[in-house]
Amino acid sequence: MTVVFSDEDVAAAVDAPLTVAAMRDALLAAYEGRLIAPPRASAPLGGGRMVLTAGHLTGEWYGFRSYDTFGHPESGQLVVLHDAATGAVRAIAVGEELGSRRTGGLGGVAVDALARPDAATLGVVGSGRQAWTQVWATAAVRPLREVTVHSRSAARREAFAARVRADLGVPARAVDSAAGAVRDRDLVVLATTSTTPVLAAADLAPGTHVNTVGFKQVDRHEFGPDLLDAADLLVTDSPAQAAAYAPPMLAAVEPYADRLRDLGAVLAGAVPGRTGADQISVFCSTGLAGTEVFLLDRLARVGTAAR
Repeated sequence: MTVVFSDEDVAAAVDAPLTVAAMRDALLAAYEGRLIAPPRASAPLGGGRMVLTAGHLTGEWYGFRSYDTFGHPESGQLVVLHDAATGAVRAIAVGEELGSRRTGGLGGVAVDALARPDAATLGVVGSGRQAWTQVWATAAVRPLREVTVHSRSAARREAFAARVRADLGVPARAVDSAAGAVRDRDLVVLATTSTTPVLAAADLAPGTHVNTVGFKQVDRHEFGPDLLDAADLLVTDSPAQAAAYAPPMLAAVEPYADRLRDLGAVLAGAVPGRTGADQISVFCSTGLAGTEVFLLDRLARVGTAAR
């Protein structure tokens, strides 16, 4: 029987510890070659595109996520999970929540693997769904002492801070500039729709870890080359996807490409992560293909057992 999950179902069943654990397993599986995750594909359809990401956990399942770029108010995402032995559709998730939590979970893994163990203050630039799931997942891997947030809308950043206080029990406050949000923070999240840099690397304290979620291509980017120049450690969740961006991802071109490490390799101990308290680390999230399906598989197990 195929199980269908709505956004409400996902929100009720998929918590941050489950998500972070699933994404850690997915990254290790991809590094070890068990998760086959090719770069995303897209089909131009005149005025927009259909985008597909797919993955195959060898011997267990395969599946895909699809979404469009038409910008319609009711556009939604679809994630489909097939059984690898029979091809049967085991589960379907409809909506935005699974994908957003997946991205947050990848960010949580990056924080856990790359940030200082004592990191406790978080600065956020952005106040949308992606910013929220980054904070949500980070709170599962570090005991946050305070969150500061800035976005263009004063009302939205105030509401975001209030949600952090109410839902996560973490002190949070809205501030009136990006520099004010990230200055003297142990952790920084950039999750904006900006196509131009929203912060200067000079605003970061030594030892800061940065998660970047928004635009990061050479022609549009929420951070500039100064952040990559300042980074002692530059990491992504999928070097193959980083190289496949068109136009290319800023961190995947020279002089940065040779420094870009695979988060899965860091988790496996094949390449070093942070080696000093004062190092600045930067995680450039691409959204490793197949990870939405990986999370849907975990959800299907939990959700089916609960029904």
